[in-house]
Amino acid sequence: MTIPSTTPGSGIQLGLRANLAQFTLLVAVNALVGGMLGQERVVLPLLAEEVFHLAVSVSALTYILAFGATKAATNFAAGTLSDRYGRKPVLIGGWLLALPVPAMLAWGPTWGWIVAANILLGASQGLTWSTTVIMKIDLAGPERRGLAMGFNEAAGYVAVAVTSMATGAIAHHYGLRPEPFLLGAAYAALGLGLSLLAVRETRDHARAEAALHPVQATAETELTTAQIARRTSFTDKSLSAASQAGLVNNLNDALAWGIFPLLFAAHGLSVAQIGALAALYPAIWGAGQLLTGWWSDRIGRKHLITAGMLVQAAAIALVALGTTFPVWATAQILLGAGTALVYPTLLAVIGDVAHPAWRARAVGVYRLWRDGGFAVGALVAGAIAGAYGLTAAIWTVAALTAASGLVVAVRMYETHPHPTTSPA
Repeated sequence: MTIPSTTPGSGIQLGLRANLAQFTLLVAVNALVGGMLGQERVVLPLLAEEVFHLAVSVSALTYILAFGATKAATNFAAGTLSDRYGRKPVLIGGWLLALPVPAMLAWGPTWGWIVAANILLGASQGLTWSTTVIMKIDLAGPERRGLAMGFNEAAGYVAVAVTSMATGAIAHHYGLRPEPFLLGAAYAALGLGLSLLAVRETRDHARAEAALHPVQATAETELTTAQIARRTSFTDKSLSAASQAGLVNNLNDALAWGIFPLLFAAHGLSVAQIGALAALYPAIWGAGQLLTGWWSDRIGRKHLITAGMLVQAAAIALVALGTTFPVWATAQILLGAGTALVYPTLLAVIGDVAHPAWRARAVGVYRLWRDGGFAVGALVAGAIAGAYGLTAAIWTVAALTAASGLVVAVRMYETHPHPTTSPA
C-alpha cells in the first residue's frame, strides 16, 4: 500500500522534496554532531597513553565506556522526550550539554576530567543525533526512508572522518592539546545557533503520517514505553535482529576508536598516518551511505545488513593480520564499506516496522542497544587487550561480528521488499 504524501486539511506534506530546506538544514546540523565525535577519534587514545600514561585496558574501560553507556541511555530518553515535549527542545538541550566538552578535553588536568567530558559528550550525542534521525524520518515519510537515513548518517560520519583527519594533522604539527579541540568548540557554538534559530519542529509531521495509516487496533498504536522496548528488543524478529546488529556494529566502532590507533602506533606509524587511517574508515562509511540508504529502498533491507556485517568481520580480521599501512588502509576501506551497508539500513528497518505513533520511542530503544555497543566494546576489547594483547581483542570482535551477520540472516524478515517508484 502506498501512503499519500499530504494529510487532507492539515497543510503538512511528507517527503524529501516537500521539506527540502529543513531536511538540508538537519543534514548540516548532524554533520556538526559528527564533528564533535570526530575531534576525539585520533587524539584521545594517544592522549591517554602519552600524556596520562594509562594502559589500554584502563583508557578503553573509562572514556569509551563512559561515552557509550551515557549515549545509550540518553538515546532511550531522547525518543520519549521528543514525543512528550517535541523534537526541537531535545535537540537544543543536547547542544547545551556539548558546549563545555572541548574545553574539558583541551585543558582537563586529570584523566577524570576526560572521562567527565565523555559523559557529557555521550549525553549530548544521544540527544542531538537521535533527534536529527527522528526529525528526518518525520519529514521524509515512508517512501524514501532509507535515502533519508543515508543522508543523515553520511553527514555525521563524513564529518567524523574530516574532523579526525584535521585533528590528527593539527596534533602532528602543534601537539595533542589544546589546539585539536578548538575545532570542536566552533562546532558546538554553530550547532547550538542553528538549532535555536533555524530548525523547526517536526512532531506534527509524524502525527500527519499516523493519520494517513489504516485504522489499527488501539493495542497496536497506543503502546507503553515498556511494550515498545520489549517489542524492539526481543519479540519482533526484525526489530530485535536490527537491535543486536546495531550493538555489534558499534562494538566494532569502539574497537576502531580505542584499539586500532594503539596497534598502528605500536608498529611505528606516525600520528599523521594514524589520523589518515582513522579518517579513511568513517569517510568510506559516511559517503557510502548515500548509496546504500537509497539502495535499500530499491532491493530491501535484510540482505544488505547481512552482507555488511560479514564484510565488517573480514575487514577486522585483516586488521589483525596486517602489519603495514597499505594493508590497514585496505582493511579500513572494507570496514567502512561494510558499515555503510548496515548503518542507514538498520534505522530504515526500525522506521519500516514501527508505527508513527511510537516510532520515536522505538528509535530510542534501538539506539540504546546500538550505542550500548560502545560500552560493550570497551569492556570486551579493553579486557581482552589488557590480558592477551591488542591482536587477540581484534580477533574476538571479528568473530562476534560474523556471528551477528548470521543472526540477521536467520532471524530478520524483510521489511521493505518492493522497489520504490513514487516521487520523493
